[in-house]
Amino acid sequence: MRALVTGATGNAGREVVGALRAAGVPLRAAVREPADEEGEAVAFDFRDPATWRTAARGCDRLFLLRPPAIADVKQTLNPFVDVAREEGIDHVVFLSVAGAGDNRFIPHHAVEQHLAERSAAWTSLRVGFFAQNLQDAYLDDIRDRDRLYVPVDDGEAAFVDLRDVAEVVAEVLRDPRPHAASAYHLTGRAALSFDEVAALLTEASGRAIAYEPASVLGYARHVRRAGRPWGAAVVQTALHWLLRRGQGAAVDPTLEALLGRPPRTMRDYVFDHAHLWSTGPR
Repeated sequence: MRALVTGATGNAGREVVGALRAAGVPLRAAVREPADEEGEAVAFDFRDPATWRTAARGCDRLFLLRPPAIADVKQTLNPFVDVAREEGIDHVVFLSVAGAGDNRFIPHHAVEQHLAERSAAWTSLRVGFFAQNLQDAYLDDIRDRDRLYVPVDDGEAAFVDLRDVAEVVAEVLRDPRPHAASAYHLTGRAALSFDEVAALLTEASGRAIAYEPASVLGYARHVRRAGRPWGAAVVQTALHWLLRRGQGAAVDPTLEALLGRPPRTMRDYVFDHAHLWSTGPR
């Protein structure tokens, strides 16, 4: 058994790699520029089909995620899955998003459909908003401008800690049989407003951090100015827009059931990563 981990150097991929190692699951990290003395890394790029077969060969499990910069999954993720199947991948765990089952506008929907049409050997994790968004998409605003700037109005999110998700991924990849052809909705244990998240950041950092509501168009432009392509900016904005419509506030018990313990809270995450909210040297 060996699991191929896509996006292995990103927030989600790093946590999955750590969880697989902790669970004793052999892995191969798919990265653009491998520099792994242990031989676990392999060159891989969703936009370069020449890298696909070599990355998948010798693996029988796959952790699949959609990098934020990729909006066209029909030319990237979906054909890669087909190649990976040909090379011996017999189960795919896909990091999806809440609402992907019904919302055709979200790229994850097309990936889920593709997986379901070809076999039952898949598990989709439909995750709500990541706590780790604070250290990724929101970090510059938190550090440099003392604000959370997102277009959610008074919407709430049941934030999920990627450390918990990674534990689920490791368990499913270790023994996929009970999870075949399953789509799990994973949320945190409580929904928080962005004002409440800003208050946690204020407490952890020792300085005032406020939630500043953004307009939909203003946020899309903000993301574009940060260097994301327009396609990625539109998807990121759309996911926040869903929060405005109340689609991120529902709490689901599935994550706790899969973990066998209560999920981590947003307070856990913010204080465990308090060093990230510093305005000092990066």
